[in-house]
Amino acid sequence: MENTIAETKSGDIRTISTKTRIYYGLAGMGMAVVSGIYGVLLTIYYQDYLGLGANWIAIAMGVYAIWNALNDPIFGQITDRTRSKLGRRIPYLRFTAPFFALTFSLVWFAPEHAPDATQFIWMLVTMLLYDTCYTILGLVHGTLMPELSESDQERGKLSIVATLFGLLGTIIGFLVPDFFRPKAGSADVSVLSLQMSMIAVGIIAAFLIILASYNIKERREFSQVDKPLAWWPAIKCTLTSRSFIVFVVANFMCTFMFSICIGAIYYIADYVIQAGVIPLLAALFIPLTIGVPLVQFVLKKVEPVVAFQVYLFVCGLSLIVLTFLPAALIPLSIAIFGFGYSGVQVINYLLLGQVIDEDEVRTGVRREGSFYGANALITKPAQSLAVTITASALAAGQFVTRNSNQGMIFLDQPETALFAIRAVMGLIPGISLLIAALILFVYPLRGNRLKAIKAEILQMHQEKQEKLAVLDTQTLEGETR
Repeated sequence: MENTIAETKSGDIRTISTKTRIYYGLAGMGMAVVSGIYGVLLTIYYQDYLGLGANWIAIAMGVYAIWNALNDPIFGQITDRTRSKLGRRIPYLRFTAPFFALTFSLVWFAPEHAPDATQFIWMLVTMLLYDTCYTILGLVHGTLMPELSESDQERGKLSIVATLFGLLGTIIGFLVPDFFRPKAGSADVSVLSLQMSMIAVGIIAAFLIILASYNIKERREFSQVDKPLAWWPAIKCTLTSRSFIVFVVANFMCTFMFSICIGAIYYIADYVIQAGVIPLLAALFIPLTIGVPLVQFVLKKVEPVVAFQVYLFVCGLSLIVLTFLPAALIPLSIAIFGFGYSGVQVINYLLLGQVIDEDEVRTGVRREGSFYGANALITKPAQSLAVTITASALAAGQFVTRNSNQGMIFLDQPETALFAIRAVMGLIPGISLLIAALILFVYPLRGNRLKAIKAEILQMHQEKQEKLAVLDTQTLEGETR
């Protein structure tokens, strides 16, 4: 198989070929389509189409949330400790993908007329199996980014392509369910077409991931030369990294912000602007998509952490302003936020790559899985926090629900409720992003310190490549005897 990473002489920065970027992006797009469909469709499928009780769904989601947070650090450690001829990451991409398609498909095959307990068990078991596969794939896909090159510029180019493919996958994930799910008022309430479409989506996503696994080549020195840390020292080194702590606190704020904004945009459309949500989604995603490729020009001028702070300030201020704008100008504020969020999407994990570089200097071992896993463990609760704060803020603002209005939307909301909606969409996440930007002023990996780490990393990687060459020679000699 052709090496799609451009080879350079020992000690030089590795460049990442366009071909590698495309295959990396395709794998991410496959996962984004599946996760988008899963997020949009799961609750309405089990509650509305199958009639599963809300209490059963709440229990299933509670168990799922716990496993969803814990499995990332577990599999992160496992992948870091994997030593195979294919590497530490590629085997998991290649051999987990078929099970990913299978478990995703099974989620939608719960028995339609079975008792609630049966549907609950089906929902819970298939969710846990699916999430395990998704965690493994998402984790190893993410860890490949900082591993493939030492250069923030090269990682940035890869991140831009991955973000664009990911956005496309997310949009497809929003659209596909609407084509195949039973429509309101339709005489045909069969879920068979939906089930068949989910099988097709799973197979296509698995194909893209497997295709990528054959066209992305790992750095073998990290799996063959590095000696993995024991479990407790690995955990200790991860959680005592000052750079990681600063990054993960800022990333928690970003995750919380995006979770709360996506949910609140529908409230803004229905109750504040009182129009369809499509114009608002367009105002968000069009500048976001346009802004992603432009991030590379910003990264040529300033360090990643500085660029990240600038983008965070743009996002935060645009959301705070949204809180007080006339309804007609809200799409403009969302557009500015979308443009700013393009930088957040691209640069966020460039900082985590720097943290991993610093850790390699400190420990001598490349440990992407440990840091990506710990990051997920800490940031995933931000999604639950977003739901809780949204519900609490609207209740405090005396928001009138459809359920309390005989199932009909209540447009004549009190001013307190309208302000609560604006605060949830604007003021709260906006302040969170400004806090994240301020926190990053104490991020230590910048200037001369960052340059020193990059120089030492190059030297370490040169030595590891030399050791790998010796090991390969010894192996070859052993096989010819």
